[in-house]
Amino acid sequence: MRSGFINLFGRPNAGKSTLLNFLLGEKLAIVSPKVQTTRHRIKGILTTDAYQMVFSDTPGIIDPKYPLHQRMMDAVRTALEDADLALLLVDVSSDLAESDQIFSQLKLNAPAWVLVTKSDKVGSPEVEKAVQFFAGKPYAKSVFSISSQREADRSRLLQALAEALPEGPLYFPADEISDAQTRFFASELIREKIFELTSEEIPYHTTVVVREFQEKTTLTKIVADIVVHRESQKAILLGEKGAMIKKLGTAARESIEQFIGRKVFLELFVKVRPKWRESELFLDEYGY
Repeated sequence: MRSGFINLFGRPNAGKSTLLNFLLGEKLAIVSPKVQTTRHRIKGILTTDAYQMVFSDTPGIIDPKYPLHQRMMDAVRTALEDADLALLLVDVSSDLAESDQIFSQLKLNAPAWVLVTKSDKVGSPEVEKAVQFFAGKPYAKSVFSISSQREADRSRLLQALAEALPEGPLYFPADEISDAQTRFFASELIREKIFELTSEEIPYHTTVVVREFQEKTTLTKIVADIVVHRESQKAILLGEKGAMIKKLGTAARESIEQFIGRKVFLELFVKVRPKWRESELFLDEYGY
C-alpha cells in the first residue's frame, strides 16, 4: 500500500478547490468564480486497494492585510511542513512570473510538482509555453498540464502521484473522505451560496458559524449565524421582506441535503460583528 500527504498550493485563482474535488470525485471544497474562497485547510482522502492519498486544499497565497488573512497564511505554512509531495498550481492564463516568484520563496520540505491548470481554456501553444516556463525551475521536480474537464487527466495524474508516494500505512479509515466534521461542511456550503448570491464585498466580510447541529430521527436540524461587519450588509443579506435570506436558506439547504444524503431543517440568523476579521477573539470563536 502506498500512502502519503499531498498538499495543494497556489495563488487564489489557481483552481485548487476545483482540482481537489476533481481528484476525489466528490464535492468536498466549495468553489466560486470569485477569488479567495478557501479560508481553511481542508483535507480530502482518496483510498483505493493500491493507495491512500490525503490531499490538502490550502488558502490561496496572498499578502496578509488583516488578522484573518494572517491566519489563512498560517494554515499554508503549516501545510508546507507536513507534505510528502507539494502540488504548486498555476492558472495557465495568469502571470507565470508572479507565480514563479511566489513558488521560489516557499520553504518546501517535500518534492514539488507544478500543475498548469485550466489547460482546456487556451490553445496547445500557450499550454506548452507555460509547461516549458516551469520545467527548468529548481523547485519543480515535474510539470503537468491538467484540466478538470478531462477524466484522462485525472487518471494520468493519480497514477503518477501513486507511483511517487512511499510505502506506508493507512492514515485514515478507508471509508472516510475527510477528517473534518459534517457541521464544518454545512457552514462551508452556506458560505458558498453567499458567494453565489451576493456581490462585491459581502462574501469577503462574511463568515458562517454553525450553532446547532442535531441529527434527529427523520432529519438533521442546523442553526447557523451569518456574521457580517455592518448593518447595511445585514440588510442586503436579509433582503426586502426577507427575500434574500429565504433564497439563500433554500439554496444552502438543498446543497447540504445533497451532501449528507438526508432531509435538513436549516435556520439562519444574520448578526453584525464590526471588524470581526481584525478581532483575534472573534477569529478564535469562529474557528480560524
